[in-house]
Amino acid sequence: MLHVALKVKRGAPGCQVSMLLLEEQRACCVMKPPHALLHAPERSRAEIVDGLRRLLPKLENPSAGNCAFSFGLATLDAHLPQGGLAGGALHEVLPEGEGDLPAAFGFAAALLGRIPSKEPVLFIISPRGLAAYGHPHGHGLDELGLTPARLILVETENEVQALWALEEALRSGVPAAVAGAIGQELDLKTSRRLHLAAGNSGLPLILLRAAAEMGSSAAATRWRVGAAKAARDRFGLPAHWRWRLRLERCRNGRLGEWLVEWDHVAYRFNLAAPMADRAFPRGTNAERFGPKAADRS
Repeated sequence: MLHVALKVKRGAPGCQVSMLLLEEQRACCVMKPPHALLHAPERSRAEIVDGLRRLLPKLENPSAGNCAFSFGLATLDAHLPQGGLAGGALHEVLPEGEGDLPAAFGFAAALLGRIPSKEPVLFIISPRGLAAYGHPHGHGLDELGLTPARLILVETENEVQALWALEEALRSGVPAAVAGAIGQELDLKTSRRLHLAAGNSGLPLILLRAAAEMGSSAAATRWRVGAAKAARDRFGLPAHWRWRLRLERCRNGRLGEWLVEWDHVAYRFNLAAPMADRAFPRGTNAERFGPKAADRS
């Protein structure tokens, strides 16, 4: 794990800001003659809606149709428009409460570990990003499937530098993915800048930030993570970490809520089976159907 301390001074000699020249892409619309529409096969409303859900992300962002990786859970992946987390998009991870920040970090690290590319992963942390919970540990990251040798850890002096570093890392297009932990809420304008930077690079951006109420955001998905009691083996020792996972924002997808656990041997997510665990009361279900109302746009 490479650890870098980033310090940026305005107006310092030799400091250069990389400029990215964006090439304007123009879409051409081809209209069919009216008589061609008369012979078009009839489709059900569900098929039309499903087709629009798959088409809209490509119109908004050409890189959004690329699936960076999946969870490996059909139940969960079915809620995402590409069957997994989209590349070229911003994905937010928020703790359920103030004490759930380590759980949210563990979930974000497990997501990064599932990226199939062998390129390095850049993780940028602001001074308030992980609050008073310390720094990432190599052995813990390895159990979450994120090889420490792949991780480049960057610490900044303030939140502004962290946001700047996130954009520059995305524009470079070098890492397999970019992740960040910041201690402030994002306004719509800032989240849109990050989402566009991710879209132009085609890289996934996983952003861990402080607990906050649902607000306006340009993020493709938002995950609310809470800590759950770990599954234990026959000796009473923790066997699998568990998270209460709620997908409260999913553009062109479906919302949902699950109880998931992490298998640190197979490096994969599983749906927890609380009925088989004596630590959970009788009648608890791993997946709660009927997700809460939230922003789908």
